[in-house]
Amino acid sequence: MRQAGRYLPEYREVRSQAGGFLDLCYSPKLACEVTLQPIRRYGMDAAILFSDILVVPHGLAQQVAFKEGEGPVLDPIRNASELKRLSLDGFHERVAPVYETVSRLAEALPKETTLIGFAGSPWTVATYMAEGGGSKEFVAVKRWAYGDPEGFAQLIDLLVEATIAYLKRQAEAGAEVLQLFDSWAGVLPEPAFRRWCIEPTRKIIAALKGSHPDIPIIGFPRGAGTLCHDYAMETGVDAVSLDTSMEISWAARTLQPKLPVQGNLDPILLVAGGEALDREADRILEGFSGGAHIFNLGHGVTQTTPPENVERLARRLRADG
Repeated sequence: MRQAGRYLPEYREVRSQAGGFLDLCYSPKLACEVTLQPIRRYGMDAAILFSDILVVPHGLAQQVAFKEGEGPVLDPIRNASELKRLSLDGFHERVAPVYETVSRLAEALPKETTLIGFAGSPWTVATYMAEGGGSKEFVAVKRWAYGDPEGFAQLIDLLVEATIAYLKRQAEAGAEVLQLFDSWAGVLPEPAFRRWCIEPTRKIIAALKGSHPDIPIIGFPRGAGTLCHDYAMETGVDAVSLDTSMEISWAARTLQPKLPVQGNLDPILLVAGGEALDREADRILEGFSGGAHIFNLGHGVTQTTPPENVERLARRLRADG
């Protein structure tokens, strides 16, 4: 997850050349380079496209910026009447550099390295669109979703349509696997989780499978807890990512007999390194040894991760495999 991120010195060098963060996402040459960097260093089995989930609202003509030390800042949309500021017209033209990046990566990656394309899931993307950035309490987006569900559904439906179009183009450009990140799925109570996480994801996957029936799709409902089972069974995902808090024995017993699971090392253990990292990696490998498992983190690599710890983990996983 977030393979290049901000922890590699070679990434920071490229980042300094790019200007703004969106400039980096929209520069096929540079985005391709930072996607390849961890593959060159560690020989990982898969590369994930370097981009950002907020490319989709930007493609819908919402104002999006990334401010140093502050993160993403968006011109918020908080009711149905403000949806007129968004448009699918010109969407593909605005995000076209991402498709070029995918195409370049498909040519540049070793044949044995899988290329993963991705998008944010509608609920998570909607949180940023309504809050105007990151949030801890999600007051604006929840107020809209709870107080005017019909109006909020218009935003979700628009995001479903845009996400389908966006991921189809990634698949056509050469992505071999697709992943949907629902990073804020865990902030919703069960009825809202079913309406705003499961149902939109089901629609996206049904559409993608209609046009690309053989492409595997991974879903990541972060924080969903035991609702992860219903998400996995009802959305049509081919594999499910597990966050750091997910109990391994429960997931191995409940999820793994039905589909592959991915996860779920705490990213801070990758920062800490040493024997603590080794022990937890071994525990995860042993816990999921009875079925299909993709070793990964329970969330993204953090900025302070020492590259030598990633190398240590990669060596250990290769030795185990």
